[in-house]
Parts: sequence; structure tokens; C-alpha cells
Amino acid sequence: MMSTEFNERLPEPLEQRAQVWIVGTREQVNHIVNEMHVRQMADRSQFSPLVPSPFSPGKFMSVLLR
Repeated sequence: MMSTEFNERLPEPLEQRAQVWIVGTREQVNHIVNEMHVRQMADRSQFSPLVPSPFSPGKFMSVLLR
């Protein structure tokens, strides 16, 4: 279950947009975000800020909102 704090960081209500969740180490998440940007799959501005994962201790996450 996502935390209220994380929900508040998203720019629009969750039910209104499709999402791609990226969960891993800080380096893994940053690498995937950068790779998706370089391959022109998504702009960096479409990703939520990198935050600690509320359901996986020691991991981080970012959400791509489309």
C-alpha cells in the first residue's frame, strides 16, 4: 500500500493516469530513468521524484506518469 506522503508528491490523482513504477537501488532507478530519456521513451519531467520505496526497505522508486 502506498503511503499518503508519496501520494501527495504525485502531480495528479493516481486513478487519472497510467503509471510505470520503477523500484530498485538508487543507481538502478536513476539508470532506467536516464535510459528511457535517452531512448526518447519519456521525458525526465514525467517521472516523480526519487523517493524511498514504502513497501521495500532499502529500495527507491520513481513513477512514470503518462
